[in-house]
Amino acid sequence: MSPYEQQAAEELQTWQRKMQQRPSILDRVARRVQARLNALLPEKLHAAITTAIKQMVRGVLFGSMHTTRKPLLAASLEARETAVRAHVRDYRTMAAAEGAVTGAGGFLFGLADFPLLLGLKLKLLFDLAALYGYDVKDYTERLYLLHVFQLAFSSQHTRNEVYRQLADWEAYRHTLPADVHEFDWRTFQQEYRDYIDLAKLAQLVPVIGAAVGAVANYRLIEQLGNTAMNCYRMRWQHATPQLLAAGE
Repeated sequence: MSPYEQQAAEELQTWQRKMQQRPSILDRVARRVQARLNALLPEKLHAAITTAIKQMVRGVLFGSMHTTRKPLLAASLEARETAVRAHVRDYRTMAAAEGAVTGAGGFLFGLADFPLLLGLKLKLLFDLAALYGYDVKDYTERLYLLHVFQLAFSSQHTRNEVYRQLADWEAYRHTLPADVHEFDWRTFQQEYRDYIDLAKLAQLVPVIGAAVGAVANYRLIEQLGNTAMNCYRMRWQHATPQLLAAGE
């Protein structure tokens, strides 16, 4: 193990402990409050939101599949992650600029931020998957990206469950549905929506919306990049000898 891989392994262990923490009292209270608020919404509205997000995500997933670079097969972990950090920086800049523009426009422009930011996040995940050597033309790799996304933007309770699935991905992938329609879109959209509501709400307010949008988008991309990096580090540790040899 190289010095860089040793450092990455130590960072991964710290992150893994965070992912496995029990929900705090504040987490549990917030989850109950959010559940009650969601219960007030009509079922038809929940269904409509789920369908809308499902279609947006599926559109990006299958569109990005044809525009993403080929998997990087021969590179060290350090070389891969140097490129990964550069990509995250670029996407942070794009997301911050997009958040500032839509935030400056008030309520209507602020609403446009949701699908734009969602598209940037998913495209970033596709690019990072390729840099770690994984082919997103594989259906299970696209589902892996959805799980990484869910891990980044969920309550601690859901995060614990999704982390366990990702930590044992090679076994878990064989239990995945054969049809993407069978993915749990309801939980996916509800956790994501609940997670970003507070972070993005102030973006709809004129005057301060631009600053809030830029900062919020910057931090959300940063969080997604960090989550993806550590998820792929887990897979790197569990990689086959052939993959490790290719990376040396």
